[in-house]
Amino acid sequence: MNMADDELSTAFHELLDELGGIERKFLASDPPLPEADILDGYRLTFSLLRVAVDTYVWGDKDNPRFVDVIGPYQRWGGDNSDAFYQLAPIDPTRTYRVTGNRGDSVYLSITVYGGPDDGHYSNRIVGTLNDRSLQFDADGNFDFTISPDPQAGAWLELEDDAVVALTRDYLDNPETDRRAQWKIEAIDPPARKQDDRADLVRRLRAARTWLAEQYSFIPTKVEPANEIAEPYPVPQQTYGWAAGDAAYAMGAYELQPGQALIIDGTSPECVFWNLCLWNPFLHTYDYTYERVTINGAHVTYEPDGSWRIVVSDTDPGHPNWVSTAGRTKGLIWLRWFLPEETPKRPTCRVVDVTQVAGGLA
Repeated sequence: MNMADDELSTAFHELLDELGGIERKFLASDPPLPEADILDGYRLTFSLLRVAVDTYVWGDKDNPRFVDVIGPYQRWGGDNSDAFYQLAPIDPTRTYRVTGNRGDSVYLSITVYGGPDDGHYSNRIVGTLNDRSLQFDADGNFDFTISPDPQAGAWLELEDDAVVALTRDYLDNPETDRRAQWKIEAIDPPARKQDDRADLVRRLRAARTWLAEQYSFIPTKVEPANEIAEPYPVPQQTYGWAAGDAAYAMGAYELQPGQALIIDGTSPECVFWNLCLWNPFLHTYDYTYERVTINGAHVTYEPDGSWRIVVSDTDPGHPNWVSTAGRTKGLIWLRWFLPEETPKRPTCRVVDVTQVAGGLA
């Protein structure tokens, strides 16, 4: 076996060993994770591998395509039940044409991220286009250009460190609404893909680096429980692949049997908002069985426009009930897209679930 063979084999086995590192970390969590979270940890390992392989092993900047990176069976990195995310790698020196149709989305966007091109998480937003900055025809079709040089029509400018483009499509009714369609085409792609061992070694190492970064901050603990922190505004900078036009708030719950967490709040005018329950790996509970997330289109509001969401294991008969799916503790995440102002901090209190059912809470 020559040196090139050794290097490729080494990179391959290092990637496989990184998968084992995820298991080692969640099994060694202190305090130990509940059984349900351990099972999710094993599933998470394969979700992360799928994204790493699609993005870094298969991804082709010269002739890219968008691939799903979030879905009902692919939960990671702060997913939710109301959105679809797609990703394509970007060469900052190339020109791309993006076409699509908005479907029934209430919000859609594409964000190009910049940073190192070696698998380390992106550290800044190069540019964002959302449905307020795009033109749609009568059928909902749109098109724009991504390039380093100015272009006619809608244009997203590339900078020297651009590495990846991520799309977001949010639906009020994701089970029945039509999701947005996206297509990316390189202008003048090469006639043939040039493949070599050195490039595959680089790709495997980038995938390994991305996996290592993904599990570096999980399992995630948020304290104190049964509170939601002050929302933070639409960011000017980002870590990872966060949106550039959304405000967020994070909290946690920890409930004993028979208890419920009541969350009272208001939402500024925005195109979409939701609340999600997450495990310590920042992915939603299984929303194909129970409502473990709720969005603003399905919330029943008070006469003054405020809202109350009830988090508990059993259904107390409240219209805004969100199920813990049997988890005694977990994370809470709220997001608001294109808010007119930074949301006010929600208030939380723990009550007996019978008080909710009896209308006393």
